[in-house]
Amino acid sequence: MSLDAKTAKKNKREKDDKLYVMTRSDSGKYKRIRNNPEARIAPCTIRGKITGPEFAATVRILPPEDWVWASQTVKAKYWMARIPFFWSKQNIYLEIEIAA
Repeated sequence: MSLDAKTAKKNKREKDDKLYVMTRSDSGKYKRIRNNPEARIAPCTIRGKITGPEFAATVRILPPEDWVWASQTVKAKYWMARIPFFWSKQNIYLEIEIAA
C-alpha cells in the first residue's frame, strides 16, 4: 500500500520517531491500512507536492484508549484541530513508524 503525499502530511504530529495522523474511519486509507499496515510515506507541501524521498513505513490503527493522547499530540501542532467544528465522530488515529 502507498499513502499519498496528502495522507503523509494531513494532521500529523511527530513524537519518538513516529507520526500521528487523524483520519476518518470511513476513508479509503483507513480501509487499506486495516487490511495491510505496510505503507510508503513522503514529506510534502501543504498542497501535497512531494518534497523528499519516500520511506517504507508500518501503520497502526490506534485503539480508543490511545486517542486522548494522540488527539493532544495533533492539537499541539495544528490549531485548527482544536476547533470542534472540524471533528467528527468518525475520526480515528493512526500511528506511523518509519521502517529502519
